[in-house]
Amino acid sequence: MTEARNSDRSAPDLRPGERVADLPAEGDAALRFIGRIRTPWRDRRDCPRQGRLDGLECRVELFAPWAEALEGIGDYTHLEILYWLDRSRRDLLRQNPKSDGRIFGTFALRSPQRPNPIGTAQVRLVRLEEAALIVRGLDCLDGTPLLDIKPDRCEFTPKAPPKAADR
Repeated sequence: MTEARNSDRSAPDLRPGERVADLPAEGDAALRFIGRIRTPWRDRRDCPRQGRLDGLECRVELFAPWAEALEGIGDYTHLEILYWLDRSRRDLLRQNPKSDGRIFGTFALRSPQRPNPIGTAQVRLVRLEEAALIVRGLDCLDGTPLLDIKPDRCEFTPKAPPKAADR
């Protein structure tokens, strides 16, 4: 493990008190990007910290053949969007989010810097446009890879009959 010091930074781009892990070679899982997210934010400094349902409109574009998988999505007003924070560090154990000396473990934060940088946002569906969703509530950079789209769990009713254990 590497810890940053005020005078001698042992790892690049670390704030005082932050610590990173020595990561093993990748290969635990394979993900399939199903599209790209288009937002007005190209720099992390401009991106909102948490999305707001009244925030700016963003476009969630699906690659072929995934457009067909949107069938029925218009029945929901709110969705959960999962995305890959492809420009994030993956080795931080402890973080100093405000550079003020207060240190938190990565899992106690909603920081994009995580071992598996999966972002998730609850969004409001504004409209459908062929193979794209126009939504409000995202907090990611333009071009972010899309992992998945799910109906909001509070609006969703299972389509399959109940299992014996659910009755």
